[in-house]
This record gives sequence, structure tokens and C-alpha cells, in this order.
Amino acid sequence: MPIKPLFSHGPLPGYRLFFCALAASALMFVDHHFTRMEQVRAQMSMVVAPVQWIVSVPSDLLNWGSLALSDQQALVDENRRLREQILTLSHRGQRMANLTAENSELRDLLNAAERRDIPYITAELLSLDNDPFSHQMVVNRGHRNGAYVGQPVIDASGLVGQITAVSAYSSRVLLLADASHALPVQLNRNGLRFIVQGAGRYSSVNVMHVPDTADIREGDLLTTSGLAGRFPPGYPVARVTEVYHDPGQPFARVTAEPMAQLQRSRHFLLLFPPPQQEIDEHAWDETLDISAAALRSSLQLSNPDQNVSSQEVP
Repeated sequence: MPIKPLFSHGPLPGYRLFFCALAASALMFVDHHFTRMEQVRAQMSMVVAPVQWIVSVPSDLLNWGSLALSDQQALVDENRRLREQILTLSHRGQRMANLTAENSELRDLLNAAERRDIPYITAELLSLDNDPFSHQMVVNRGHRNGAYVGQPVIDASGLVGQITAVSAYSSRVLLLADASHALPVQLNRNGLRFIVQGAGRYSSVNVMHVPDTADIREGDLLTTSGLAGRFPPGYPVARVTEVYHDPGQPFARVTAEPMAQLQRSRHFLLLFPPPQQEIDEHAWDETLDISAAALRSSLQLSNPDQNVSSQEVP
């Protein structure tokens, strides 16, 4: 009997290659211009989820093995450092309780809206994107855990990014360092507002359109401003590392270092901030959270002869 060749020769492989390239181009076109592929991608992620979990098993075993084989002295040193950290955090917590009570009393005097704690769930890293031009990761929480597209993600040090795709058991997170990621921030020292955009590197981000006369310095802390309605205000984003004033240019070149440990963190928090409509109903000013009732009262005190109607104040 004739032996069947392992690799066929002739025009057929060329047709297969052309068909595969045509199908890939069509899928990319549909994925770019239509939203139906998001559901297909979410369903396919359910199939890939066990593979992602299996891929993460070796790193988990390595971490467990390194902990099991650690000598006693290393464990004692680590225990001592953790105890010192607990004492430091306890001292800060005591100070925070006093400041929280004082802030609550002042807000009651101003009739301001009450600040509420933001609920969250924990998540763990499954995999990182190998593309050097894309900074994304996959975490082990999906829509069955309540995760949704646009959800903020933080670690123990600061803002990490936001969720861009959700499947049943996992979610894809766009990191702060990605060149396509941008968010509004404010300077913690004086309240100036800017836009921070990723620079394509884990170690730095760019502060966009900073006027040359703006009061911004090296070491300033940038926090979320809450203006876009997606990220809650007050979370650390980056710390300014360089401010370069180019003579004759209207804008300064400002770079900052992300506060989050983007290359080292394995555990994260997925935040559940309140909807923007709920915030608008209870807050008038995003920095002081002055309610509409407090604003009407102040206007009545300043103009006792006039009655301020509810239509004048939103």
C-alpha cells in the first residue's frame, strides 16, 4: 500500500492559509465594530478559565514550597516585621478614629451628606498579558461574584486599574500603566486637577496638559478626584517624580510613579462605589459634599428677605 505523506504538498495548504487569514481578518473587523463579540468572548473565557487556573498552579506551589522550606530565622524576622507593622497601623487607626469622629461632627454642623464605606471583594492574580505593548492581567473574579466592566481595582498601596472584560469566573483588568488608560486626578496638596495617562511602562505615568505655571512639585501625591464617576475620590494613584519646564512651551512635562505595586501584587480589591445618580442626589460639591438643603439654608441666611425656591438650587 502506498505510504500517505505526513505533510501534503500542493496548492491546498495555500488555500487553507488564505482561508484562515480571511477568517481572522473578518473576526477582528466584527470584534472592532460590533459589540456582539463581547458575549462570545465572555463565553469562551469560561472555557479558558480552567486552563488559567491550571497555569497558576505551579506559581502557587512554588510560593507554598518556599514558605514551607523557609528556615526558622527567616520566619522569626518576618514575624517581627509584621508585628511592627501591626503596631504602626494600630497607631494610625487610633488617630484615624479621632479624625473620623471630628470630621463627622463637622459634617453634621454643615448638614453635609454622610460619607459611606465602599464595599469590596478580594481577588487574586491568575495571569499577566505577555504582550509588551499591553499592560493587562486576569483575576479570579467574574460576574458571578458581582464584577462588572469599569469596576475599580486597587491593591494595598493604591489604584491598579479597571475591569474591561468579565466572564463567569474571571475578569480582565486594564492596568494604570497601559498607554490606553487615562483617569482624572487631583493634587493632594492643593486640589489642582489633571489627567493621568499610562506611559506603557510599569514604573511611570504621564500627567497630561499641566500648565507651566501650575503649582506642582516633585513628591506631590496624586489621588483620584471622582469627577468621571467611575473611580471613587481619595485613592492614591501616583507620586510626582519629575517636573520639567521647557522654556517657551505652555505646558510642563510631568511624570509620576504609580503608587500600586503593579509588577509585584498578587491580591487585589474590587470596589463597588455607589452609582453616580445616587451621589448627585446627596451631594452638591464633590470636594465638600455639601447637600442641596445646606445650600438653600445658607442662601436664606444671606438673603433673609427672599425665599429661595427648590427650582433655583438643583
